[in-house]
Amino acid sequence: MSQAIATGGVPPASRRPFGQNYAFVVVGVVFLALLAAAGLRAAPGVLILPLEQAFGWSRGTTSFAAGLGIFLYGMVGPFAAALMQSFGIRRTLLCALALMSGATALSALMSEPWHLVATWGVLSGLGSGCVAIVLGATVVNRWFVVRRGLIMGLLTASTATGTLVFLPGLAAIAAAGGWQPVVLTVSVAVAALIPLVWWLLPERPGDIGLVPYGAAPGSAVEPPRRVNPFRSAIDGLVRASRRADFWLLFGTFFICGLTTNGLVGTHLISFCADQGLPEVRAAALLAMMGVFDLIGTTGSGWLTDRYDPRKLLFMYYGLRGLSLMALPFTDFSFYSLSIFAVFYGLDWIATVPPTVRLTNEIFGERDAPIVFGWIAAGHQAGAATAAFGAGLSRAAEGRYLEAFLAAGLTGLIAAVMSLMIARAARRPVAA
Repeated sequence: MSQAIATGGVPPASRRPFGQNYAFVVVGVVFLALLAAAGLRAAPGVLILPLEQAFGWSRGTTSFAAGLGIFLYGMVGPFAAALMQSFGIRRTLLCALALMSGATALSALMSEPWHLVATWGVLSGLGSGCVAIVLGATVVNRWFVVRRGLIMGLLTASTATGTLVFLPGLAAIAAAGGWQPVVLTVSVAVAALIPLVWWLLPERPGDIGLVPYGAAPGSAVEPPRRVNPFRSAIDGLVRASRRADFWLLFGTFFICGLTTNGLVGTHLISFCADQGLPEVRAAALLAMMGVFDLIGTTGSGWLTDRYDPRKLLFMYYGLRGLSLMALPFTDFSFYSLSIFAVFYGLDWIATVPPTVRLTNEIFGERDAPIVFGWIAAGHQAGAATAAFGAGLSRAAEGRYLEAFLAAGLTGLIAAVMSLMIARAARRPVAA
């Protein structure tokens, strides 16, 4: 019993299976948590039309709530990274899941626009911000020495898998029973992860008698940092902001968020509805993107371990920009949309593993999680801009053409910016 207490309630090493490979159990648990957070953040795309029908709320109102949630989802990232270093990954994740589940359950009682903003904007944004890409980066740095790009790609792909798992089902639930069953389903799915995280996620490899995967037995492990999370996050930003590379990474990731979950993730269902496609079929299109992003992002992690990440980013952003500019001029047939879903899905968030590697190389592994948290904040700021801005554009112009053309142009700009990022001394390719 005393051993369990010493490790914060986590069973001791003698009860941990798989030995050094237990790191992959940790990856599995974190993958599920990221998947649930992605499903929560994708749900407003399904709720837009049902909320319009139930309450008569404008698309600008619902887009504002979605955009605020996405913005907070990103802005919490650097503070969440600092909190994980001082308060602990496990405790931070448990508190975040509880807040996410409670906020979405509470939204089942909403009747005014500010209720939507408070629950799906503020509370779920704060909670899900702790269960984001920065969580994956922190876990990978702590539990792995080799194959970091591949594992980061897999964890990043969970956001697309969340879309795959949740959106078609949530769209069908919304079509059959309205918006309330949707929010309750999300709440229950998130709550189900709390006991799993409590039982299977140790704080550090050393807590269960292990070293990070790929490290030599007996390797020295950096002790936990007991610092003020707020001050640590701000200090990390101040140090990073003195380098032009930080702003290039921040800017490209801003555009990444703008062109993915901000525009496509939030508005593609509505865009397809404008073209006469049923909501469930449009949600299935996003799910198809999720399937191919799982392949594309994991493959991007493999490539990141082997090739220049700047050139990978140039390719990803350039192809993404061209595809967004082409979409409004297609006939929205089954074949054209399927081609777009496959092409865009492979590129959806393939940008994350190269960006994480560049952050580690430029800023060092100690500061990288917090610095990447600020870069990820740029991603969500871009997503919030597109979620809200595209809604305003649709309300003003009655179409999405301008929003997609503008987003495509920013993708081309990000491609050029990627080649301007410097790199630290090259490291040997991980086995």
